[in-house]
Amino acid sequence: MASLLWEGDPGAAESERLNSHFSNLTHPRKNLRVIKSTTVPNLDDSIDNTKEDEEDVVDLAANSLLNKLIRQSLVESSHRVEVLQKDPSSPLYSVKTFEELRLKEELLKGIYAMGFNRPSKIQEMALPMMLAYPPQNLIAQSQSGTGKTAAFVLAMLSRVNALELFPQCLCLAPTYELALQTGRVVERMGKFCVDVQVMYAIRGNQIPRGTDITKQIIIGTPGTVLDWCFKRKLIDLTKIRVFVLDEADVMIDTQGFSDQSIRIQRALPSECQMLLFSATFEDSVWKFAERIIPDPNVIKLRKEELTLNNIRQYYVLCGNRKDKYQALCNIYGGITIGQAIIFCQTRRNAKWLTVEMMQDGHQVSLLSGELTVDQRASIIQRFRDGKEKVLITTNVCARGIDVKQVTIVVNFDLPVNQSEEPDYETYLHRIGRTGRFGKKGLAFNMIEVDKLSLLMKIQDHFNSNIKQLDPEDMDEIEKIEY
Repeated sequence: MASLLWEGDPGAAESERLNSHFSNLTHPRKNLRVIKSTTVPNLDDSIDNTKEDEEDVVDLAANSLLNKLIRQSLVESSHRVEVLQKDPSSPLYSVKTFEELRLKEELLKGIYAMGFNRPSKIQEMALPMMLAYPPQNLIAQSQSGTGKTAAFVLAMLSRVNALELFPQCLCLAPTYELALQTGRVVERMGKFCVDVQVMYAIRGNQIPRGTDITKQIIIGTPGTVLDWCFKRKLIDLTKIRVFVLDEADVMIDTQGFSDQSIRIQRALPSECQMLLFSATFEDSVWKFAERIIPDPNVIKLRKEELTLNNIRQYYVLCGNRKDKYQALCNIYGGITIGQAIIFCQTRRNAKWLTVEMMQDGHQVSLLSGELTVDQRASIIQRFRDGKEKVLITTNVCARGIDVKQVTIVVNFDLPVNQSEEPDYETYLHRIGRTGRFGKKGLAFNMIEVDKLSLLMKIQDHFNSNIKQLDPEDMDEIEKIEY
């Protein structure tokens, strides 16, 4: 299995640059620079002062890449899988082992070499559909870590004819980095498919017009793929057998990508197998999916019901952020803490709190939006490994990052929207970082007196009990149990 860009001298240099970058992406801990035992960027220089008071906007593409980087093994989804078949009368198959799929020997070896022992819950249902003859189209909801990428890579590698030297499979990803991540899975799973090669249609990989591309699998971003297909005439879309559109929710969030993807899809032959994946399926994603994938089977996940039932919630009334910090120290000193995540609304507060805790000798990590994705992945991995006990973050960490040891979540600032009203969904996802995996958790809200009404709205919204705590009453604090 080879990963190739253009083979001329400029391409060789580009390939080396991409390989270097790719190594950093797949091994984020290589980039880690630690000051003593605390993982914090240079606090004097890292945050642009003009942006310190801005709230971090969650970047869907960056979040998706981050999840791929920090999930080294399959995560079993707790969601219930629902299957809607194109033909409801046809039998519904699922598999419990990869051997049941009757794969080529070299593919089976590649799967096991990657550490997959059995199909994940999503793969059990999706793979029989994706590998069926005649090919079937599929729309699937699947989150990072559930084996989704491995599933569609397996479908591509199963359909490729290694003796035919032209593009046969095309995969669209919303960003350069996500395309490289998918390519890495193709390379690893296809390591024993010696005559199958992958090529990246991504920025920086300049291919001269008229080049005869002999690689069977193309992975790229919509804009570059569109250019290669229609302007440079490098890819004959009428010969594509498998078309994959990954991260559809991210794709429609990026201006222009929806239209570009649709234009590419419309040039594909009717017999081409079309597969679309998305972590979420809001109405806009469904409309896009139904527009681009004809006559599909559908795999959906029952919407996750985040619950606050196993999380005990408290609030502390404070006059200012120094009062908040003192209350935090009292709580920290009175309760046995596994690990804690502290959420701040702005980078300025996150930076200030990090400095305060460092000066008091606490081992802390700072995670905010100005860091690169691989820097964030390194910090989260260190936190998971227990190198730091406290993670201070903005909303970039409110969703999707699961650390089993987290027993306490602190809202140093309440999440509010642009209208200065409570952001209920963000509150739910923030304190949902604890109380996971069937365990109980604690959530503490540091509230200025004039913000108490916002907390009461949150309490009413979730019909939950948020108990007031006196931060000076150490006896009361010490009685708190998980």
